[in-house]
Amino acid sequence: MAVKSITSADVNGKRVLVRVDFNVPLKDGVVTDDTRIKAALPTIEYLLKNNAASVILMSHLGRPKGQRAPEFSLKPTAERLSELLGRPVRMAPDVVGPEVEQMVGELGHGEVLMLENVRFHKEETDNDAEFSEKLAALADVYVNDAFGSAHRAHASTEGVAHHVPAYAGFLIEKEVRFFEPLLKNPEQPMVAIIGGAKVSSKIGVLESLLPNCASLIIGGGMAYTFLKAQGHEIGKSLFEEEYLETAKSLLSAAEEKGVEIVLPIDHLVASEFDENATPELVDSIEISADKLGMDIGPKTVAKLKEIIRSAKTVVWNGPMGVFEFEPFAGGTLQIAKAVAECPGTTIVGGGDSVAAANKFQLAERMDHVSTGGGASLEFLEGRTLPGIAALQE
Repeated sequence: MAVKSITSADVNGKRVLVRVDFNVPLKDGVVTDDTRIKAALPTIEYLLKNNAASVILMSHLGRPKGQRAPEFSLKPTAERLSELLGRPVRMAPDVVGPEVEQMVGELGHGEVLMLENVRFHKEETDNDAEFSEKLAALADVYVNDAFGSAHRAHASTEGVAHHVPAYAGFLIEKEVRFFEPLLKNPEQPMVAIIGGAKVSSKIGVLESLLPNCASLIIGGGMAYTFLKAQGHEIGKSLFEEEYLETAKSLLSAAEEKGVEIVLPIDHLVASEFDENATPELVDSIEISADKLGMDIGPKTVAKLKEIIRSAKTVVWNGPMGVFEFEPFAGGTLQIAKAVAECPGTTIVGGGDSVAAANKFQLAERMDHVSTGGGASLEFLEGRTLPGIAALQE
């Protein structure tokens, strides 16, 4: 999937419209986590260094559902970007319209303008052709660097690419560079660690990665559906009855392909799903009727660490237990550490695993930490991402 790189674009003296992903957490009008803003800096700085006439940024923030809502204004992100860039970032009152057109027209050489939240317009999520044309009319070149929104066919991510020369920014290029080999020709042995609450949300990823895996580690709540499918007692643990047959067929497909499916062999359990619950260690696969599994146990951790240590490629998506409850965060922490220490290529995708890597301050030690939860999942499922398809050669 070769995307047209920003490095092949002629930006000299051109107005460049860049779709960034500044959907960041705010508190009292201040950005509390600027990871995504920092991720866009290489693309913005490249354009300025390569003599772009001006850089016009657009993004969404939250879900204002086509209505103007002050709490979803991008103004705080423009202020934070200004600090990071060390130059002023002007703020537009809207996304399109005469006032915005005038501001764009008046931009001095090398100036940066932030448009207001694109989702203040219903036409954005409708991928309205006229709205896309109005956005495209603001610039000579379009660059998409919002991987977190690349799975959405919206006006600012897909529609605009049909009206003006379109290229991938460095962040999208990096995401494609790390994710694409996982589905085609990963360096072997490849180990996939898939966790999270439900099989239903990850079945596409499991099926897509299975053919290229040496080992497929399944943790979190979804592990109990697989354990039940194998005939084990899982007590009150979370499981999805309607996915038992799916789990069974995945287990037999793995057996046919010679792929090792690794499930918990011991557990940390509790009597109730509660952050103040007392963790109890169950030193076997079976869980008694009055308990529910909350995290993987030490034997499982030791086994997984050994598998991860020898991997040439590791992809991790989803926590091993209820890591947001402190007493049950240990399994996810140990696996995050094992991934960080693995000498092979390590890729972290999906919201919760990224949150865990950040929480335990291990993100810096992974080769690639994806900026897109939903987008990385869909990429791993082998689906076409409209925002990326629009940038292909």
